[in-house]
Amino acid sequence: MAKNFRPSFPFDTAMKLLKPTTTMVKGVAKKVYSDPAKVEAFNGSFRTYGGTENFSNDIYTIFDTATIETWYNPEIKADCQIYICDTGQTYNIISPPENIGMRHQFMQFKVERVGGKP
Repeated sequence: MAKNFRPSFPFDTAMKLLKPTTTMVKGVAKKVYSDPAKVEAFNGSFRTYGGTENFSNDIYTIFDTATIETWYNPEIKADCQIYICDTGQTYNIISPPENIGMRHQFMQFKVERVGGKP
């Protein structure tokens, strides 16, 4: 029998799921995300790894990456965003959420926040 998954860290970070809504603006599809003030929070573990630096076309950019583990939620998809309540920062989900062990109990995914200055 396979060993059951146990989360690496406690689910002590409050975050919110921002789901996209696609609207047509002058014939171009545009994603609009829900307002964090109107969304219910959930808890998960949030681990960062320092980020990756990039200097291209005279623009210095930092790709801030993190891994999130949380309870399984089928509404969390790769096109959503995660809002961290403590910092007010928003992250894009960059990997399809993994349903760990296909048990619908825990999930894990990677997020990225892009920031920079000219």
